[in-house]
Amino acid sequence: MSIDNSFGLAWPNRSPVAVSLTFDVDAEAGFLGDSPTFARRLTSLSEGRFSVTRGLPRILELLARHQIKASFFVPGYTAEQHPGLIDQLLEQGHEIGHHGHMHLRSDKVSVEQQIEEMQRGLEALAKASAPKPAGYRSSSWELTPETFDLVIDNGFAYDSSCMGDDRPYIETWNGRSIVELPVHWSLDDWPMFGWSIDNGGNYTHPKTLTDVWLAEYESARREGRHTTFTMHPEVIGRAARFAQLERFVERLVSDGDVWFARLDEVARHVKPYLENAR
Repeated sequence: MSIDNSFGLAWPNRSPVAVSLTFDVDAEAGFLGDSPTFARRLTSLSEGRFSVTRGLPRILELLARHQIKASFFVPGYTAEQHPGLIDQLLEQGHEIGHHGHMHLRSDKVSVEQQIEEMQRGLEALAKASAPKPAGYRSSSWELTPETFDLVIDNGFAYDSSCMGDDRPYIETWNGRSIVELPVHWSLDDWPMFGWSIDNGGNYTHPKTLTDVWLAEYESARREGRHTTFTMHPEVIGRAARFAQLERFVERLVSDGDVWFARLDEVARHVKPYLENAR
């Protein structure tokens, strides 16, 4: 059952709309999880490293400027390769979510590898001093039945990998369920700007992001719902694209009544409404 205003839902501070800015800090893991051959491809790895060395500082400055707390989904390998990253995010009040270990697509690996991906990611985040993550986001937004069970068995409060609604809802599989904070490709920077030497991709005009995302925001505002925007620091952190992210955020901030919320905050807020509506 999905959230609807008829269920009595009200966002904190009487906000008419809720927005979550989320970032997948894939860095080098985004390449290495695709193929171990990237270990010899220094240019590609440097593009992944840009995520942390250049993209992330821009993002964190923007969020701090507007006092917005966000959700960062960090693969375990990223936490291992960039000491201090987790501490920096936590010091600024952001959420750390689970995003696998080597960014392996669960539908392309064995059950044993899915289990290892879950456990190694948890261990790496714990070693980096992150609290146990409340949320899980699958690599490349693809869940298998096995990983779905692992998410529930490991006690996550919510998942953010599925697309069954444009409002928070309960995702169910084989009699088991979890709070779902949905995503969509149209609300992700990668389909607009992602490109690789192997597979090509898109070089959309940077202003497209602002146009598409503002349209989504305005519809969410009219309907009084929550929406999630997903970004990758190596993608959105490029200067011309980042300027459009700044424009987008400043436009939302200017309305003065948006509830900017971490996904764990949204999950806690909506769970009672979702459970009562079932």
